[in-house]
Amino acid sequence: MNKALAVVALGLSLSLAAHAQTIYRTTDAQGNTVFTDNPEGGGEEVTLDSLTVVPSPGEATSMAPVAQGGRDEPDTAAPGQPFMPYDRFGILSPGQEETLPTGAAGNVQVNLGIQPALREDHRVRLLVDGRVSQSAMHTDTFLLNNLARGEHVLQAELLDGGGAVRHRSSPVTLYVQRASVNLPSNPNNPSG
Repeated sequence: MNKALAVVALGLSLSLAAHAQTIYRTTDAQGNTVFTDNPEGGGEEVTLDSLTVVPSPGEATSMAPVAQGGRDEPDTAAPGQPFMPYDRFGILSPGQEETLPTGAAGNVQVNLGIQPALREDHRVRLLVDGRVSQSAMHTDTFLLNNLARGEHVLQAELLDGGGAVRHRSSPVTLYVQRASVNLPSNPNNPSG
C-alpha cells in the first residue's frame, strides 16, 4: 500500500512539474503576443527549458584557514563575496574637517586604523585630492609634506597581492593654513 502511494505521489509531482513548465502563446486583438499558462485560451504550446538555479552567496560559503591567526574565516575570494578581510579600515588622523595650522608648514602625518593587522601580501596607498600621493606600501602611517593651502581630501586604498584596488576608506577633508607673502598685514607672514 505504501509503495503504491509513493508511486502515485511521484507521478503526480512529475506531472505538476511538467505542467508548470508549459505555457501557451497567443495573439490578442491588437497584435500583441500574450503568454499564459491557461490552455483554455487557445494558442500554441511552448515548452520551456529547465531553469538554472544558482545558490545565493549567503547559502554556501567556503571556509579557508588563515595563515597568521590560525582561525577559520570565510574565503574572501569566493564569487559574490565582498573583499574586506578587515574589521576596520580607515583614516584615524587627521580627523574629518581638521585644520592644519600655519606653523605646520603643510606637513601632516596620516595614521590609518587597520584591524586586524595588515596582511603580508596587502599594501596601502594614500590619495590626496583623488591622485596617488605615495606608492603602495605595507604600512599604516604616511607623511605628507608641503601641502598647499586650502582644502584637501584624503583617502586610503587597500591593494591585494596582485596590486588591484580592493577597498577605499571614507574620504577625510583636511584644511591647510599657510603663511602668505600676498597678505602683508597677516601676523603669520614671515616677511613682514
